[in-house]
Amino acid sequence: MEHLTPAYLSRAEAWLFLTILLYFFMNGAQVFETLVFVPKWVASPPESFDLLIDGKGTSLKIFWIVVHSLHELVFIIAIVFCWKIDPVRNWLLVLFGVHMALRAWTLMFFAPNIIEFQKIAEGASFGDELNARAEFWQKLNYLRVLLFIGVSIGLLPLFMKLFSLRH
Repeated sequence: MEHLTPAYLSRAEAWLFLTILLYFFMNGAQVFETLVFVPKWVASPPESFDLLIDGKGTSLKIFWIVVHSLHELVFIIAIVFCWKIDPVRNWLLVLFGVHMALRAWTLMFFAPNIIEFQKIAEGASFGDELNARAEFWQKLNYLRVLLFIGVSIGLLPLFMKLFSLRH
């Protein structure tokens, strides 16, 4: 590691702190959604899917698009500002990779299923396996939320490392 100025470390600390703050905000929203909202729309499909309809129910699509976009932008900025700090940068890249893998899983599995559940609520036909599909979605969502929480917890030792370098 080359010589790191106090100003450089302060900026790195600030961006990593903001990343952690946004991640924990996102975790809180995910936990709330998982424990309060998801059980309601999984309870008795297809009738309970009405909660997913944009404009009628509690669609959270815009919220999640904004929160994830903002968080990922800040995460990338934190990586940029921590670039000269090898152990922090390397672990940030690993955690960002895990985060992006979770996002890809979300976009390939969770989002398409929610969209299909919304279409069913709007009158599209569905098969007999609807309850099982909704319950499977819910169980995998528990795993996804735990993995996102794991990534955010993984950021804490990196912040402590930065803090120890400056103080």
